[in-house]
Amino acid sequence: MAVTRKVRRFSGGVCDLGLHVVWCPKYRRPVLDGQVAERLDELIRQKADERGWKITALEVMPDHVQLFVKHDPKSSASYVANQFKGFTSRVLREEFPHLKSRMPTLWSSSYFAASLGAVSAATVEKYISTQWERPRKKEEGDAS
Repeated sequence: MAVTRKVRRFSGGVCDLGLHVVWCPKYRRPVLDGQVAERLDELIRQKADERGWKITALEVMPDHVQLFVKHDPKSSASYVANQFKGFTSRVLREEFPHLKSRMPTLWSSSYFAASLGAVSAATVEKYISTQWERPRKKEEGDAS
């Protein structure tokens, strides 16, 4: 089976760089729901468009974000993750005051990032798109 690649042309080269990025709210609190989740999705897409990055898969879960993004060769994994985290934190905390009062910062300082080849890209897309199908362990004291 042949794998077709969609390469992107930049000055000085051609590349196909995919990055799987995962990050969580501080203390892994399940605060990413309803209007917050919808707005977060919009903001992530806005930042990707602004930077010229292409989102291949995105899921906002109540306690984490899963993103598969194609980016330019000059952007490191830490730069990509921090662009999304910094921008979304600032805007969401301005628009949703309860995020400011309940938590010292919106995002945990850590994140997961893995670069991906063309074959594993499909696997990551499937993994992200099936997040809601996975059984979730109910946390102690969670009444919902």
